[in-house]
Amino acid sequence: QAPLVEFGGGSVQVGGSLRLSCGVSGYDDKKNWLGWFRQAPGKKREGVAFIYTGGLMPNYDDSVKGRFTVTHDSAKKILYLQMNDLKLEDSAMYFCAAASPGLPLGRFVNQNGAASWGQGTQVTVSV
Repeated sequence: QAPLVEFGGGSVQVGGSLRLSCGVSGYDDKKNWLGWFRQAPGKKREGVAFIYTGGLMPNYDDSVKGRFTVTHDSAKKILYLQMNDLKLEDSAMYFCAAASPGLPLGRFVNQNGAASWGQGTQVTVSV
């Protein structure tokens, strides 16, 4: 399997938008969770948004509900994170991840179980 690679990070002003992409070829052939996590300096990595390749409704952390949208293009094998109305506190390194098939969402969110990770892409929000 090729490694997960994120694209689309950058710098944006408060209220702006960014779209992150992650190639998930080889990681979405079976029913499993895909997701985005983020880690700000000095803080633990936290789950942001999750989508199931088997078609369940996406799941979001409360801090991003209504602003972020996670989608999975199964044909292009790309995972997206559309981020709107960005806030200063959204600044972080964002990671794409793919849970092993069968790993429940709760364990995936808590980073307790087998998963594959990208190297991350930096998102910086400024005034």
